[in-house]
This record gives sequence, C-alpha cells and structure tokens, in this order.
Amino acid sequence: MSASTMHFNVTAVPGGVTAAAGFRSAAIAAGIKKKPDALDVAVIAADAPVAAAGLFTTNLAQAAPVLVSKQHLEATAGVARAVVVNAGCANACTGDDGFANAKRMATEVATALGCDPSHVLVASTGVIGVGLPMTKVVAGIRQAAGALARDRGSDTALAIMTTDPFPKEHAVKVETAAGSFTVGGTAKGSGMIEPNMATMLGFLTTDAEVPPGLLRRALVESSRDTFNAITVDGETSTNDCVFVMASGASGVVIDEDSYPALLEGLLSVSRELAIGIVRGGEGATKLVTVNVADARTIEDAQRVAKTIANSPLVKTAVHGADPNWGRIVAAAGRSGVRFDVNRATVHVGGVLLFENGLPHDDAAPEAESHLKGTEIRIDMALGTGGGQSATVWTCDLSAEYVRINGEYRT
Repeated sequence: MSASTMHFNVTAVPGGVTAAAGFRSAAIAAGIKKKPDALDVAVIAADAPVAAAGLFTTNLAQAAPVLVSKQHLEATAGVARAVVVNAGCANACTGDDGFANAKRMATEVATALGCDPSHVLVASTGVIGVGLPMTKVVAGIRQAAGALARDRGSDTALAIMTTDPFPKEHAVKVETAAGSFTVGGTAKGSGMIEPNMATMLGFLTTDAEVPPGLLRRALVESSRDTFNAITVDGETSTNDCVFVMASGASGVVIDEDSYPALLEGLLSVSRELAIGIVRGGEGATKLVTVNVADARTIEDAQRVAKTIANSPLVKTAVHGADPNWGRIVAAAGRSGVRFDVNRATVHVGGVLLFENGLPHDDAAPEAESHLKGTEIRIDMALGTGGGQSATVWTCDLSAEYVRINGEYRT
C-alpha cells in the first residue's frame, strides 16, 4: 500500500506515556523540590532495549544531562532502554561534578534494569547552577526503578513539572490496514520556552516497530510543527529535549509506506502536549495562535510567525485586549523576511484590520471583543504570492509572568 493511498484513523486513548505496550513508569518524591512530598524523580522504561531518538536544545550552554544523553544515543546508534528524569534542579553549569552525576543517574537505572548505562537517557529540569543532591536522587531512582508499572504514567507527568500549573499527557491509537499501534507521551514546560528545543522536556513512546533512522526522521518532522512551533517568552534554555522510544510490541512494522501513519500519531500527541505547554505558560491567560501565510518558503513563514509571537508589544496588547495591528506589522517588518507591506493583510479573530498598506480601524471594536476571550487568533498574509504558511502558538504576557520569574530563585 503506497503512502498516497494509505488510510488510517487516529483516536485519543488514556494512559499517557505508558499507553503504548512495552513501557512502564514510576515517579517518587525524593525531596528535590521545595514542596514536601512533591513527585520529582521518574523513570520510564521499556521491557527491553528499543529504537530511540532525541532532539536537544540549541543553546550552546548545554546541561550535563543533555551532553550525556547525546553521548548515549550516539554510542548506541539510536537504542535505549529507559529515561530517567528529575525536576527541581537542572544540573546545568555544574562542571565535571554535574556530568559525573548525570552519568551516575544512568548507571543507577541500568543497574536496576540489568542493561548497559549507555541505554539510559537522562533529563533534568529546574534551577540552573545548583548541584544535584545525589543522596536523594539515587534513593529516588532506586525506589522508582523498583516500582515500575503500566498505570503510573500520570505520576510521571506530575513529577516532571516545575512552574507548570497543570500536568500534560496525551495518547492516541492509530488504526491501519496492517493493525493498530499506540503513541503516548508527557511533557513539561511553562517559562523559558522557545523550543529548538527550549525549556521543555518531552517523552514519547510508541508500540510500533520502527527502525532508529526512521524514528528520528519522524521525531524531527513532527517536532517542527509542534514542539518547535511554540514560544512563551522567546528564551531557549540549557536542558531541553524530547525523546521517543519505539517498543514494537504492537507487531505493526513501520516502513516508508506506513510512515505517514506514524508521523500522524506523533503529530497528534506532540501537538496536544505542545499547546498544553503554551496554555500553561507562566502567567498566561490566553492561548494565541499566530498563522502566517503567503510566504515564499515555510522557513520564512515560521520566522515571521515566531517574531510576531515573541514580540512583548504584541503579547502585552493581546493581554490588554488592544487590537493594535501596527505592532503585528512592525514585528513582521523586523523579522528579516522580505514581504510586500502594500499587499499584506492582518486579521485578528477573523476581523480584517490591515489591508494593502492601509488600516481598517472601523473594525477595531469587533477585534477587541475577540481579544477579550481566552482563545486568540492572529493571521497575517505577507503578500508575496509564495503560497507557503506556518503556525506558531504562544500566550499573552502578564504581570504574573514578571512576578514568577522575578522570584524564581528566591
């Protein structure tokens, strides 16, 4: 069956990161977070070594867990058995001790599961420049590794949170002519978000059988329009990554013909998680969808959309329900992408505010009504005749964001 004629259905199912067969997880309160009894160490494990892939922050100041996980994926050529993650301490900018501690986390999981340490991926999130309390971390890992179960995916979603206001998990079943498989996942992120990757952690699983190379391709392609299409504040952090593991337990084999089904499954889960990150952005009161169309290339459309989405002036105008189309045009104009302002258009909530170089200020009250809601849409067409488009999700910028980040370390 060719990719062009392949038919499949995607439906939501419960279970989060352990919805896919062949995976178990557990989370423990190890005492790393300030809040007593808060879950903060988690292990997600496959029943055996499986195909795996990862994407990492583009920040050059990369945390120890990022360096270790990159090293492990390269050494195994895309094979992993487990992911270990802690929240409350980023283990970033911690020197040789931090690197050794990240390696120790992998070794502890490997010992418990009976696998090579290189088959364990490591992630951390929290305050930068603080050493891990390894006595607590090791005890938490040992306890979590001994409590792995299929029904504890929701605990993992809670354990990886930092300033997140709510946990994020999602799973889908993909039904094809060759059988059905499941894709599940969980993610965290609230501030310091502009993935490429940014301060987010994402963990995806599937019980499809996928070669490592094809799995990485699917992760790259699905992340482009999900995890790499969100921004809270334009900041790219030191720790961020997204991992995917494929157990093959469903018996459905993914090849070039069935690849679209895998991609759609990953897109469905990742989109839900990514939008959840933005919806739960620090201080956020509105989810904002920015769509840029009529660009020469997809990259141009993405660049303009990100510039609009990251503009503090646009974000504060959205927060105050001010239909200030000038800020949107100005942001596009400084994006570095050439466009024809005399052919461009701007819509807010479907209301035309700017067209062919001139305002439609009589429509401002209608746009203002839209901006008073919690689901905001901004559309800009660049007027190039190029036909390419991209969507980015962001949130408004509030005084609460300033308060949270002004007090983050204290």
